[in-house]
Amino acid sequence: MFNAKTMFIAGHARLPQGMAAKNIYESLTITAEVDVKYGVIIEASCTLATEQGRDFIGEILKGFSLREGITEAAECIQDHYKGKASKTLVAALRDLEQHYQQQK
Repeated sequence: MFNAKTMFIAGHARLPQGMAAKNIYESLTITAEVDVKYGVIIEASCTLATEQGRDFIGEILKGFSLREGITEAAECIQDHYKGKASKTLVAALRDLEQHYQQQK
């Protein structure tokens, strides 16, 4: 059900060579449903190749506020995601933050 108190934002970054998702996508995308008032990520997903990876990143990002910046969320990804896409995920998160800032 549509909720007028949230917005949907996407951030993109190029995938590195040698990743399974590279066979499907040219870029990695993080999408997020964000609370308009506080900038809190309510739900998030990404285009990693495995469902487990997508769920893991979604759980990491849930609850972070884009109004407070992405530093803590980026550190959390770097500390807990140990795959080839770590830097790409952070770059997509930065892009998502830029789109959020443009909407404010």
